[in-house]
Amino acid sequence: MPEPGAEPGPADIARRWAARLAGLDGIALPAHELETHLLDLALEARAELDSARAARDDAARRFIDLYAAAPVGVALGDADGLIRDVNPALVQLLEHSRSQLVGTPLTDLAATGADAEALAAALDTAALPGRRPRRERLSVSHAKDGPLRARVTVATLTGDTDGLPHPVVMVEDVNDLDLLGEQLRRQNVVDPLTGLPNSYHFENALDTALATTPSDDGERIGLLYFDVDGFKVINDGLGPGAGDEVLRQVARKLRTQFTDHEPVVARLSGDGFAVLLRGVLDNAEVVSLVEDTMRELAEPIYLEGKGIGVNVSVGIVLTDTAGQTREELHRAAEITLHRAKENGKAQWMLFERELHDRDRRRYGIGAAIGGGLENGQFGVDYEPTVTLDDRHRIAVVNAVLRWNHPEHGVLRGREFFPLADTTGMTPALGELLLTQSMADAAAWQQEFDGAPDLCVRLPTRFAIDPNLVRIVRTELARTGLPPNRLRLCTDSAALTDPRGEVLETLSVLADLDVKITLAVSGAADLELIHQYRLPVGFVIISGSLVDALADEGQSAEGARQHLATLLGRARELGISRIGADGVRSTEHAHRLAELGVVAGRGKVFGEEVGAGTIRSMLAEPPGRVRP
Repeated sequence: MPEPGAEPGPADIARRWAARLAGLDGIALPAHELETHLLDLALEARAELDSARAARDDAARRFIDLYAAAPVGVALGDADGLIRDVNPALVQLLEHSRSQLVGTPLTDLAATGADAEALAAALDTAALPGRRPRRERLSVSHAKDGPLRARVTVATLTGDTDGLPHPVVMVEDVNDLDLLGEQLRRQNVVDPLTGLPNSYHFENALDTALATTPSDDGERIGLLYFDVDGFKVINDGLGPGAGDEVLRQVARKLRTQFTDHEPVVARLSGDGFAVLLRGVLDNAEVVSLVEDTMRELAEPIYLEGKGIGVNVSVGIVLTDTAGQTREELHRAAEITLHRAKENGKAQWMLFERELHDRDRRRYGIGAAIGGGLENGQFGVDYEPTVTLDDRHRIAVVNAVLRWNHPEHGVLRGREFFPLADTTGMTPALGELLLTQSMADAAAWQQEFDGAPDLCVRLPTRFAIDPNLVRIVRTELARTGLPPNRLRLCTDSAALTDPRGEVLETLSVLADLDVKITLAVSGAADLELIHQYRLPVGFVIISGSLVDALADEGQSAEGARQHLATLLGRARELGISRIGADGVRSTEHAHRLAELGVVAGRGKVFGEEVGAGTIRSMLAEPPGRVRP
């Protein structure tokens, strides 16, 4: 028997129930056997109960540890919606003590009335059967800093006594995340250097403007491109810090100047800015505003005691929104801006359809040069230079590059070499011109006695190329062309170009026995021979002096006198072999010959022709070309 007041054990319980069951009908087992079976059953049930209690206690301890260590603030509520407990993270987040929070309504966590209403609604919804946790962005009350943006999750836990669900409010600080998001958003649409909208923002604004249905009162959009002229000089000369400050000042002045017509002023990239205008836009008004802006920008900006004047080139496009695309407007503004730069910079240009189409064609040609080279679309033609004596023999053939363009037909060098300079393709074109023409000339020299010399006019960018001497040496060796049958022609632009060592190059080529020819248009060009002691053996005259002799008249007489003086000076410099470019007629050729010009080329002697035609001309018995 157990001691008085002690809790009965499994053996006592088994003994008591065995005694009760032993006397019942249908129980055949004696009491002592029943007691044994009942004791085994009681011990097994007791073990299972102890295990369940231990598992429950372990889960409770884990929950308590998680609750205490969680980085998320947690407030446990009771069935009445009051705070029953808070974890350390919530105390740290809100900087309210535990005693200040426990016992207050859960809705008091909210910082404003509207946030409290939202939290109350979330608590009511979460308490409904089967509801999942609800999340809200709310402002919660911080003890020192006031409202704090937070992500609030509301859920429920089963109550420990009354069985009713108890609310749980979990609070995450997202203030830093919001600030980071805002910073990332600003970085996505704002240029960090100038504070202006960036290209992404500007594209969206332009798309919005184009999507707006045009009204009946003449509303248009204006797209203005500004590009700082010579910015590289500022950046390289004074350092990137000065360059950055110049860009900030440009941005400030643009923002100040453009205040009407819903302006969007943006920095697109580098030293390029753009302005979008919307409304009733008058051409004269916009041009006047651009000119005022250019004058304002030209006012010196003083950095470290240095006054920096900023000049800009501007492309202006004013158009209706109907039927326009963003890409078309950008292309129009860019091409108009390029035209302003090509015309001398520090000026504005207004979009004109005819000029735009012309320039677009030009730029399209320039962009396709690389592909044309790769696809074998370039070839070499030859223009004969004919003696102006009675023999009229071909003394020289002048190599010219031809482009068999798939869209525009046959293009001559004047149509693509200026663009090749811009795209950096001139050296590649020049090398092709040299290699092909020297191979053709070498074949003629081997086939015909007295075959003409080859003259190659060097584009300025190719004339200053440091690889020119190497290319000439390589091709002389490869083709077998005698060096003294090759004439390389240059002009004053190449001689005075500061980017290369043209004078040294010409000297080396002359030492190889290559003949140097100078193209001149006046006495000043001729004086470069004396000034730089150039190894020039031939002179080709072109331009107004030659053109004026094409017809009789007072202008022709004046040109005759100037040309006679120029020829006399050439002879003083030891140059007697003087040719003329642009001979138009037999009479024109006679007048030039009378003055001492020994050879000429031009339409009177035929157009540029292929290598096969030149070979046929050389194969004719007298080998003559008559004007």
